[in-house]
Amino acid sequence: MAKRIALVGIIVEDSAAAERINSILHDYGENIIGRMGLPYRQRGVHVISVVMDAENDVISSMAGKIGKIPGVSVKTVYQKETPSA
Repeated sequence: MAKRIALVGIIVEDSAAAERINSILHDYGENIIGRMGLPYRQRGVHVISVVMDAENDVISSMAGKIGKIPGVSVKTVYQKETPSA
């Protein structure tokens, strides 16, 4: 299966979820190119962006696990698939 680049956007409304999120991100570390976390104190949330280079099922699996954590929202944007030559 072909690898794709994806951007996973995570909004954390419950800071108690941080440990679980970090554990999942650690588990997928070999597929993560980079990540950035920003606290948005005025709104009481944290915004995390994660860039991955992995197969679709790996990206979906990570996003799905994080999305099941209470107080956390996740959306994923994928690189367009390149047509076969």
